[in-house]
Amino acid sequence: MGRLSITPMPLIAALGGAMIISFSAILFAAADVAPATGAFFRAAYAVPVLWAIWWRTRSQDTRSRRARWLARASGVMLGADFITWHLSIDHIGAGLATLLANSQVVIVAVLAWLIFGEKPSRIVMVAIPLLLVGVALVSGLGRADSYGENPVLGTVFGLIAALMYAGYLLALRRSNKAHAPAAGSLMDATAGAALTCLVAGPLVGGLELVPSWPEHGWLLLLALGPQVLGWLAIGYALPRLPAAETSTFILLQPVLTMVWGALIFAERPSALQLAGAVLVLIGVGSVATFSARRRPVEEPAAV
Repeated sequence: MGRLSITPMPLIAALGGAMIISFSAILFAAADVAPATGAFFRAAYAVPVLWAIWWRTRSQDTRSRRARWLARASGVMLGADFITWHLSIDHIGAGLATLLANSQVVIVAVLAWLIFGEKPSRIVMVAIPLLLVGVALVSGLGRADSYGENPVLGTVFGLIAALMYAGYLLALRRSNKAHAPAAGSLMDATAGAALTCLVAGPLVGGLELVPSWPEHGWLLLLALGPQVLGWLAIGYALPRLPAAETSTFILLQPVLTMVWGALIFAERPSALQLAGAVLVLIGVGSVATFSARRRPVEEPAAV
């Protein structure tokens, strides 16, 4: 009986977190601000809240000073992920941009192989060409019926975002070997991301530091919802769930974002792009399922 009373909590947290995070791209698109502005304030608005949560549990934060600096350094890649992902949304839409960013699941496995010598499984080796074909189709291959202002450029930015997010996850995982509460490492990384976006903003262009309404109402929702509540919920739930549920929730976020994009912004990818999206989902889902069975998932879903 005791087991039944506690089992639903991780499931509820994972489902709720995935639902909240699935609105990340939607909230940014609704804000209608430059990518650099959205990226900076998404992080900046979240830092004070994460600090307050961390402060209440700071006695449980057993990370070394070096580990905390590594978490902050991982925020450089997180900030780059925010900017390039927001650029991808502008060019190819919220749904496809989020799907591309979630290809980080495969990229993490490849980077772990190249950097840490973690030999990839046969599933990963099969997923790589599948993912590449899917990404090529998502780009629209230059066809006139492809959805997006510039689907090829949007695909490139989406892949860069996935690469940056993969590097962020690897660095963040190594920074929290003590398994301290997630709020501390997330706070450090988000602070690093905010600083990165502030520095890179003038280079990218479009960074506006003066808040305006209602644009910053949407950005505040983006920061407090997906960036804080969604990520903390997913980070709590995934290590406590079986492999099947873990892989399901990893895929739930990009699928939901595509649904919201179609319903809210009337995003209509072409048949070729939808076929590519299916291939990307199959590749990501295969790797996510295999990885979840090998070890607990310690990081939240993408973007």
